[in-house]
Amino acid sequence: MAKRGFLFPGQASQYVGMGADLYENSDYPIARQVFNQANDVLGFDIKRVCFSGPEEQLKQTRITQPAIFIHSYIVHQIIIGRGIKADAVAGHSLGEYTALVAANAISFEDGLGAVQKRGELMQQAGQQNPGSMAAIIGMSSEQVVAICHQASTAGVVQPANFNSPTQIAISGSVAGVARAMEIADEKGATKVIPLVVSGAFHSPLMESAQAELRNALDSIDFHQPRLPVYANVTATPETDAAQIKQLLYQQLTFPVRWVETIQNMVADGITEFIELGPGKVLAGLVKRIDRKVNVRTVGTVEEILSL
Repeated sequence: MAKRGFLFPGQASQYVGMGADLYENSDYPIARQVFNQANDVLGFDIKRVCFSGPEEQLKQTRITQPAIFIHSYIVHQIIIGRGIKADAVAGHSLGEYTALVAANAISFEDGLGAVQKRGELMQQAGQQNPGSMAAIIGMSSEQVVAICHQASTAGVVQPANFNSPTQIAISGSVAGVARAMEIADEKGATKVIPLVVSGAFHSPLMESAQAELRNALDSIDFHQPRLPVYANVTATPETDAAQIKQLLYQQLTFPVRWVETIQNMVADGITEFIELGPGKVLAGLVKRIDRKVNVRTVGTVEEILSL
């Protein structure tokens, strides 16, 4: 029997107008209910920023993260209401929180509060410890790990996201990332692209955010998930509530092992993936990781109706 996995996107999937069609459609009252509830929880009008921008405001980490979380959660609630359910879930970085809500490991309200705090802390860490990120295209994970090791004499740098077999993001100090980019270019990378980010995510430069994030996570009730949740840090399904919380804490400074996550889900029998929320980033990555699996995106009214 075919098994289905739900995937939840992270930062960089946002766009101005996200969720507006769902909010305005009378067939999906959950969208209006959740956006209005989120405004109350967050203490500002995130609905306005999602629907109308400006883009520069939506791109701020403290706003981006809850915006994507809210949109993905709404889409999830709509499609499970249509009887479309998952056998396993995973989320990319921020998306891991949405995956945990989908698996009933944490509540929507607790997840939203944690994501808001996470976004604020990551933005603050980026201001306190300025760093940078870059994408290296056309090199294996082993090559990029070796390049980061070589470049670390110039400053902190490490792989941040193993997104596809030949697309890896690196993160760290400005000097460390710059040196790694130079080495990658010298060693024949297809492309080396600096990323416009507000901090060196998934690197030791995020350590200043960890203590307060732990406090926020400690205030949340974690439960055993009702279906497998594949964690970013381990790329394996986690079921222990205490371990899940610890991995969310570690996730701030550890790489996202997305390639292994998808490979492990496929090895465990997942043959169809649905990306829930804004954009199509994860669907594109899945196709590069395994061309044999079916993958589709669901984030708009049109895409929901096409299911």
